[in-house]
Amino acid sequence: MSNPSLAPHSEPSVYVYEAPLRLWHWINALAITVLAITGYFIGSPPPAMGGEASDHYLFGYIRFAHFAAGYILGIGFVFRIYWAVVGNRHAREIFFYNILKASYWKELWHEVKWYLFLEKAPKKYEGHNPLAIFTMHWMFVWGITFMIVTGFALYGEGTGPGSWAHTLFSSWLIPLFGQSMDVHTWHHLGMWLIILFVMIHVYVAVREDIMSRQSIISSMISGWRNFRS
Repeated sequence: MSNPSLAPHSEPSVYVYEAPLRLWHWINALAITVLAITGYFIGSPPPAMGGEASDHYLFGYIRFAHFAAGYILGIGFVFRIYWAVVGNRHAREIFFYNILKASYWKELWHEVKWYLFLEKAPKKYEGHNPLAIFTMHWMFVWGITFMIVTGFALYGEGTGPGSWAHTLFSSWLIPLFGQSMDVHTWHHLGMWLIILFVMIHVYVAVREDIMSRQSIISSMISGWRNFRS
């Protein structure tokens, strides 16, 4: 007698995330991790070490890692915008959404209730659900834009007048905020916003993988979204 649990089965699948987007996602995640750690130490420097500074250069390495990761984040974000134009429709979701459609807000409200455990049945989407699109647009897209602009403004302050960073960012942004310390403060607060977003992002991805019966984490590795019965 055959065992039903060993019977062949298939799961509906759809190709969602293209390879360049998946590569950007993981490189971006690594860059944000490095930026958050080094940014914390730049804002709260470690205690001074004994001996000649040239024997250690610890803070110099921290700043170099921060600046390098900042370049990677900035260049990667420009590529992400480019891929939103040339990639498939799922690559554009976090930049453009149907804000004027009543159905969008209805589905968004359904997702809010689902995450608050007030809905029993999840809706399944090929790409991001409406609430994810809303959150990623405002917290990630605009949050990263703010961090890149303020970060390069502070970087340009160090490279000095005449440098590209000072000309493009520092020359107008620092006077707009009032002074350099104000930019530092807002940049530091922005870091905590991004950290909050990452925590929510990871929690929701794991939760959806378990409760909504659709692949979330693995889809950003393979590109395929699988729907389990």
